[in-house]
Amino acid sequence: MSLLTVDNLSKSFSVAGGMVHAVRDISFAVERGECLAVVGESGSGKTTLANMLLGILSPTSGSIRFDGTELPAKRRASHRRAIQFVQQNPLSSLNAKRSIGASVRLGLDTYQIGERAQRWAKVEDALEEVGLPREMRHRAPSALSGGQRQRVGIARALACDPELVVLDEPTSALDVLVQARVLRLLNDLRTRKKLTYIFITHDLAVVRNVADRVAVFKSGQLVELGETAQIFTAPKHPYTRSLIGAVPVVDDAELDLRNRLAKGT
Repeated sequence: MSLLTVDNLSKSFSVAGGMVHAVRDISFAVERGECLAVVGESGSGKTTLANMLLGILSPTSGSIRFDGTELPAKRRASHRRAIQFVQQNPLSSLNAKRSIGASVRLGLDTYQIGERAQRWAKVEDALEEVGLPREMRHRAPSALSGGQRQRVGIARALACDPELVVLDEPTSALDVLVQARVLRLLNDLRTRKKLTYIFITHDLAVVRNVADRVAVFKSGQLVELGETAQIFTAPKHPYTRSLIGAVPVVDDAELDLRNRLAKGT
């Protein structure tokens, strides 16, 4: 049984002058331990999808099933705990008035995970798992670098012992070297903790390093879904080919492949 199943999911918004169809009749499944990348340009429906998976938005139609159970519009605490979120901007996602430890502990208190007296130890364990010193729990977000703050965001999600983590552009605000370190961390955590990821991004160069499969979104529709290697070497949809044509290359073989794909050959 798939961990997550999306069936004929749609979301429309009423705006001045009519309706905006942000997500239109999409279906896919995510297996346990898998990383599914959701890619597409701004406005393609990626974030709307993420918000429906997290229960922030209710679908206009269709269903979302998690571990065989259909998720209702109002999520139970057990589902909110099992599906955690890592946001795009590591600075705005942390409360500047809270210490790092208080931010990580928030989910433990909300879902009453473990004994109260043991929660600070679990906070420190979560920080250590993402490569941060245990004593960092006393520091303020402003005292950390961008990469450190994003690690805190990951630790906050992990502290709740989730099964599925939705990552919304988790490396886009980081420089290239820090981005590479965070991606290595995410890959390592997925293996060690048997996590499942939905990795939302516009950057196909990142996708190659993290995803097992890729779902390509365009104008709210799922236009292509396939194994990462297949998407990069034999994409079927013209839009996918155009996205790959914009990916930076590192050698002549990649340049030749990119040029052929851009021409549809």
